[in-house]
Amino acid sequence: MRVFFDYYLGPLFVGLSMLAGLTVFLQRNAEFYLRLFAYFLVLTFIVEVIEAFLTFHAKSNLLILNPFTVLSICFYIWLLRCFIHSRKVRTLTLYLLYIYPAISLYNIYFIQKMRVFHTMTYSVGCLLIVGLCIYYFFELFQLTPATKLLRQPSFWICSGLLFFFSCSFPLYGLNNLVMRTASALTIRNLSIVFNFIYVFLYSFFTIAFLCRLRIRKST
Repeated sequence: MRVFFDYYLGPLFVGLSMLAGLTVFLQRNAEFYLRLFAYFLVLTFIVEVIEAFLTFHAKSNLLILNPFTVLSICFYIWLLRCFIHSRKVRTLTLYLLYIYPAISLYNIYFIQKMRVFHTMTYSVGCLLIVGLCIYYFFELFQLTPATKLLRQPSFWICSGLLFFFSCSFPLYGLNNLVMRTASALTIRNLSIVFNFIYVFLYSFFTIAFLCRLRIRKST
């Protein structure tokens, strides 16, 4: 049970979110961003399983983890861009989609390199996502008339992203420093926290896909 919790709980919830994402292909008018999001979750599930397998066998997963976290942050920036109405902010996010991966990949391969997790550029990515999520909610609360938030996929996606990246900023940002001197108990506790925020994120993604479904009542 402990092995499952440590290595495969995250992939399990990613898999559930991926299955929920496949429901968009049963709907005629599903938004383009949801369809692309479903494909992205399939890719995420494959990567998570590979990373869990490597970690379980005491092998480094940084060769996959570092580039994929850059791809994930870029995808989430694009996703948030789909929800934001301000032209200036949308233009800014477009620039970020070019600048952020270039800086991150340079950091990964030439500054921090592949021996460690790219904490510097990941922390910047966390701040970017949190900032865009906050702006989304700022726009949302100004909308008139009021919308049913519980049936808005964007609301659930942004809520999950805001929580996840707010929590992962200090956790992953200090990851390399902490792991150098951390005891086995500390690493164990951090693993539990990591799993919790992963479960929270992908549970919200699952709700984002399922909240659009209308259940027909039998007569």
